[in-house]
Formats: sequence, structure tokens, C-alpha cells
Amino acid sequence: MIDFGRYAFDIWLSYGLSATLIGGLVIWSLAEARTMRRRLREREE
Repeated sequence: MIDFGRYAFDIWLSYGLSATLIGGLVIWSLAEARTMRRRLREREE
């Protein structure tokens, strides 16, 4: 395990927030892609 010293809390908090935001963006992007595919299929019919 890496020793971040007295900055460990701040560093791990930053890593956690970054991972959460990136995960949220991935989920949001996938949901938007699904919605756009559905709308495109509806227009093609």
C-alpha cells in the first residue's frame, strides 16, 4: 500500500470522488445512448 502520509485522507477522497464521477458519466452516457437508439428506431418505423 502506498503511504501518502498526512495527505492520505485528501488523496483517497479525491480518488473516490473522481471514480464516482467517472462512473456516473459512464452510466449516464450508456443511458443516453439507449434513449437515442430507441428514438431513432421509433422514427425509422
